[in-house]
Amino acid sequence: TWVVLGEQGQAQARVITTATSCPELSQDGVTSRMQLRAAPASIAQRKTVSSAADSKASLFEVSSCEADLHAGVKTASIAGQLLPLPKATPQKIIVIGDTGCRLQKGSNYFQECNDAAKWAFAQVAKTAASFQPDLVIHVGDYHYRENACSAGNPSCAASPWGYGWDTWRADFFTPAAPLLAAAPWVVVRGNHESCTRAGQGWWRFMDPRPLQAGRDCNREADDIQGDYSAPYAVPLGTMGGQTAQLIVFDSSKVPGKILEKTSSAYQIYAVQLQAADRLAEQAQFSIFMNHHPILGFGPAFKSGNPALQDIMQLSHPERLFPTKVQATLAGHVHLFEAISFASDHPTQFVAGNGGSSLDQALSSQVPAGATPYAKAEVAHFSNSNQAGFMTMERVGASWKMQAWDQLGKPISSCVMQDNKTSCATP
Repeated sequence: TWVVLGEQGQAQARVITTATSCPELSQDGVTSRMQLRAAPASIAQRKTVSSAADSKASLFEVSSCEADLHAGVKTASIAGQLLPLPKATPQKIIVIGDTGCRLQKGSNYFQECNDAAKWAFAQVAKTAASFQPDLVIHVGDYHYRENACSAGNPSCAASPWGYGWDTWRADFFTPAAPLLAAAPWVVVRGNHESCTRAGQGWWRFMDPRPLQAGRDCNREADDIQGDYSAPYAVPLGTMGGQTAQLIVFDSSKVPGKILEKTSSAYQIYAVQLQAADRLAEQAQFSIFMNHHPILGFGPAFKSGNPALQDIMQLSHPERLFPTKVQATLAGHVHLFEAISFASDHPTQFVAGNGGSSLDQALSSQVPAGATPYAKAEVAHFSNSNQAGFMTMERVGASWKMQAWDQLGKPISSCVMQDNKTSCATP
């Protein structure tokens, strides 16, 4: 059981169950039956990022159930298990991303899923939960076990693989359990949850919006519906006289190169980015969240995502983002990164170090001429390839952003206030 926040912060209780009917949800002593979101199913094998020989049908032996939580509810439980409830103004927020254990034949990379020291997500989730957060944000890529473990490899032997429930359980739900119980979640979709990957489970379990036939990634012919979803905002209340919110943007299908302007993807993202601009007007301080870093560095100081930058500069040629967006969160690059700017650009944080195979750390010294975007001037850059998570703590009108390793040791710290960000490393 867990709680996910959707459009305008609507809280929804979720359950995955093997029972033949959905359980009852109690809210302030009033009980009602939860609604079925997705029934057990065996979904025929479809085209994936892997070859047909290295893919298989998706078996979901479980049901997922859902029910909206009433505004202002004081206590809620399912079968006696208390649910974490949203706070109107969350003060301590956990940010994690890129958490699954990579099993990928194409890259010949088989992570040590059977060794908790080598796949650290369970420890990351346990430590993060001990921080007693008010809210958890996952910036995408929950699922990485795409192909069977290589023969004779004890580090991942007997691991489930493919896109069914057994793999979702092993890669996400079991290790995430303490953090799912600790606070409500806001979920961002990553490229590993696109329709040619784990999109079926994304729609059955994770996305806060209704599950619809054709938007479920079951058939390749429907992927234009299943791969794109409109942005939405999650209010964070008012503190220090400042209203704040999260803007959640689905970039799961964004490529690493500029899109053709006639392509469906370009046209869809253009409309959705305009919608995100309108959402930014709802609060004085907005944090834009998507999976692919727009103002972050990739390996070898590769600049931010060119496809989104190309579209965003049509409306905001200098800044890319509207003025009320003051920070942006992402994953995808398997590092922690904090990048602030001397130019007028939102501070970029990357929390892609949640447990999946880590990238090589970058130099703390940005090479001459390197920038995530041609019109952005880097003021501070820090990064780490230690597995861990971020916290965002709100004090008045300021935000303290800190990175921690899997055991809770500090890595980096930044303070944002009045459109200015200052960062330091311990």
